[in-house]
Amino acid sequence: MSSESFLKEIQAIGEKFLLKLQKLPKAEPVEIVCFCVVLLFIVTVLVLMIIACSCCCYSCCGCDGRPDTRSRKSQVRPAAH
Repeated sequence: MSSESFLKEIQAIGEKFLLKLQKLPKAEPVEIVCFCVVLLFIVTVLVLMIIACSCCCYSCCGCDGRPDTRSRKSQVRPAAH
């Protein structure tokens, strides 16, 4: 899929979403509830993805100030007698 067709697809989805928002005040209550449930699902998935990515980045990149000890091997030197 080329970037132009991807952008056109995203634009078409955005236009459908805006059209749905414009018709929402005149819609039936069931349709409003369904739209809100779908919207809530999308927002929940996006928030969970952001949390997962930030936690993963935080733990593997050493963003907490401590180096990641799992990825590096420390060399053990013999103790002097």
